Amino acid sequence: SVPLLQAARKRNSLNLLELSEAELEEQFVRGDGPGGQATNKTNNCVVLKHIPSGIVVKCHQTRSLEKNRKIAREILQEKVDLFYKGEDSDVFKEKKASERQKQEKKRRAKENLERKKLFKEMQQLAKE
Repeated sequence: SVPLLQAARKRNSLNLLELSEAELEEQFVRGDGPGGQATNKTNNCVVLKHIPSGIVVKCHQTRSLEKNRKIAREILQEKVDLFYKGEDSDVFKEKKASERQKQEKKRRAKENLERKKLFKEMQQLAKE
């Protein structure tokens, strides 16, 4: 189920499972990564754990504690939805659809490149 959890954080998922605050364990820790003193001296990184499933999310995307709390809850909600619903989850379906679109775009780009090569070859033959 690990690959399913990596599909989380995709937008426009409407019917996700609801989380209750009683099921959550929240901690505030120091973030890591670039940012220097602003990162090293403030506890604005949120670690959120869903106790029934054991899923843990760590969020340090902004310098704001409140924004990080909101983002962490969104990510956790999507991961919990994936954990319980699996391939029936909207998050999983959206990821699959975006992968199909990406593959189709690559295929079209490759076809266009081939057409351009053929066109140039035809021009070279016509000049000779």
